[in-house]
Amino acid sequence: MTNWIEVTMKVDGESAEAVAEVLQRYGHQGVSVEQDGIQPDVWDEDEVPPAENLIVRAYFPDDDKTDKIKKQLETALGHMRMMYPMPDPVYRLVKEDDWAEAWKAHYHPLRVGKRLLIRPLWIDVDLADDDIEIALDPGMAFGTGTHPTTQLCLEALEDLLQPTQEVLDLGCGSGILSIACAKLGARKIVGLDIDQLAVDATKENAEFNEVADKIIVEQGSLENVITSARRYDFVVVNILAKIILKMTEQNLGDTVRPGGTAIFSGIIESQVEEVEAALRKTGLEPYAQRQQGDWILIEAKHPTE
Repeated sequence: MTNWIEVTMKVDGESAEAVAEVLQRYGHQGVSVEQDGIQPDVWDEDEVPPAENLIVRAYFPDDDKTDKIKKQLETALGHMRMMYPMPDPVYRLVKEDDWAEAWKAHYHPLRVGKRLLIRPLWIDVDLADDDIEIALDPGMAFGTGTHPTTQLCLEALEDLLQPTQEVLDLGCGSGILSIACAKLGARKIVGLDIDQLAVDATKENAEFNEVADKIIVEQGSLENVITSARRYDFVVVNILAKIILKMTEQNLGDTVRPGGTAIFSGIIESQVEEVEAALRKTGLEPYAQRQQGDWILIEAKHPTE
């Protein structure tokens, strides 16, 4: 029986992306990023204030490589500290029987925007008449609704998505944004992710939410969309800024129909100017921003002319 090491770091929004990338090198089946300080007894408040800190969490096996992994991890973090201050990682031993469930203790129902309620499958809640419920078991796929980048996307979808639109969710993770699109009235959603775990999680969560008939989930990347010539009314990209920048060099703007809308999240303030310039080069026109803490969402249009 394999036990696991849980490693957590409490950081601010500016360093969360870099820390998550480092932990991703060693973590088993991905990294979770959660808001710090959102207590379970306040999930139903109308407005949950943005958290000042984020908790980045990962797991790796407790075996003969443990000491080596810790040393490599702390060396990488040491290099980062030369540029930006951050705390030491905190390690905790988790038994095999408990590790897959351990992170669930940190995941609670959460209201986002005006009507959206994100609920873990293992918790029951009372719904208001106009609530739009998204019930999730993300497994180890990214996307629980607790990260500011996902919340910004949910708020933008609630405000911008028009009924009957066709949507591309590029990097669908747990499927949370695809499901939100379906429940907000989109006609069809295509969810793409390079990780088979994410594809499986999206399919399962779509079934839980009874919207599987609206969501097509495939393992793939931007290249699959560009080579197929498929175009969409609304495109959602909730990925790291550096990956968005790479995508703009691969004709990312061509995924959006003329007159269509795209939203881009996973961007910190210092990256906005570079990302917006790259979006313009790929044929999109940024026109608005949303912000939570250090994180920015960019709204863009594909001009009709």
